[in-house]
Amino acid sequence: MQPQRERSEARPRAGWMVMGERGRPSALDVCRVFAVFFALFPSASLQCKVIKCTTEYLAITSNSGLGEEEYCTALRVYKSCVGRLARSCRGDLAYHSVQHGIEDLMNQKNCSKEGPTFQPRARTPPPPPPPPPVVTDSQERSDGPEVCHYERSLTRNSAPPNYTHCGFFGDPHLRTFGDDFQTCKVEGAWPLIHNKFLSVQVTNSPVLPGSMATATSKLTIIFRNYQECVEQKMYHAETDDLPAAFADGSKNGGDRYGANTLRVVEKVPGQHVEIQAKYIGTTIVVRQVGRYLTFAVRMPEEVAHSVEEGDTQDLYLCLHGCPANQRIDFRNFKARAAEATQGASRTRGSAGTHGFTFKSAKVKCKERLPVEDLYFQSCVFDLLSSGDINFTMAAYYAFEDVKMLHSNSNRYHIYEKDALNSATRRGKNVLLASVLNLLAVLLWSAALL
Repeated sequence: MQPQRERSEARPRAGWMVMGERGRPSALDVCRVFAVFFALFPSASLQCKVIKCTTEYLAITSNSGLGEEEYCTALRVYKSCVGRLARSCRGDLAYHSVQHGIEDLMNQKNCSKEGPTFQPRARTPPPPPPPPPVVTDSQERSDGPEVCHYERSLTRNSAPPNYTHCGFFGDPHLRTFGDDFQTCKVEGAWPLIHNKFLSVQVTNSPVLPGSMATATSKLTIIFRNYQECVEQKMYHAETDDLPAAFADGSKNGGDRYGANTLRVVEKVPGQHVEIQAKYIGTTIVVRQVGRYLTFAVRMPEEVAHSVEEGDTQDLYLCLHGCPANQRIDFRNFKARAAEATQGASRTRGSAGTHGFTFKSAKVKCKERLPVEDLYFQSCVFDLLSSGDINFTMAAYYAFEDVKMLHSNSNRYHIYEKDALNSATRRGKNVLLASVLNLLAVLLWSAALL
């Protein structure tokens, strides 16, 4: 009888069973095994402090971006941490299981026992790029294509644009694009500018009940649609309401590519607003001085004269001046004011001048306008016709706007002789036109005979 064959018995050692390439334990498997040991031997594990080493190891290796070399470094750090606990953890099953587990993992990863043992930095994936900023109306936008810049859109060989200026202020005084200076009645609504690109209308109201003195109480500006640059926008201001935005609440030209070439910029809240329209090379300044508004504009001549085809309207004040029947003769007014012995009588109404005489008005205006040009004269006129001292500042700011907007520094000041020469030239032109028309009629009549 043959002796009974002894059966070999494989005794697994404590720890993980080493598997093939396909059976490598994951970090999750490691956590599960550790959790079992710590659950079975909680008191020993806590005294042994091996859980601290395990927690640090899992914190590092939980990052999916960890490279193989860094993973091996983490295992060596883990092994070193556990090794320092040999004396305090002697006889702790969890401790010995962790030791064997580390060995198995190092074998599976082909990690060398020799190598760096510093704490590896966990690789974190690069943060996603920040989302593009939400373009709101108050933010700067791209200035858009070349067509949205007036000067850039000009051909290289073309001459630089000639800028012109128009101002409207006080009771009321008008400086036209042609540098004519006029004082007008123009009560009610009147158009200042109307062309292919924008329209400007003012409304003038009596300064005092029953007075012929008027000043601007409302202003409306409409910017028309222009290619890919701007949408139609309206700006409306009136006494005690000088907004820092268009009527729809926006501060630029809308949602088009070149929207930022039209902007409302508040310089002084409630007192000074500037509207920049780069696509037509135009700057507009609107102010409230006292209870009334002033208007000033800088605009290329080409834009100023771009009247729509078929438009025969000749009442655009900035382009053609006030109608003859709405103008006030500055010389007659000055002569009567100088001759007046008291300031109680008004030349444009029945109300008094509130203490201003011709002499005291000149002294007051001299404080802000030392040069006796037509801005100075308009200041004197306004104090006598209205008695409102705020008109002194209206004339002062009107001249400041000229210095900022007018392209010719030699034409900042306009004097009475300039106005007389301009009126004489206009008279000669009218006379010449009348003569030519009469000659044409005579020739036509002779041809019929």
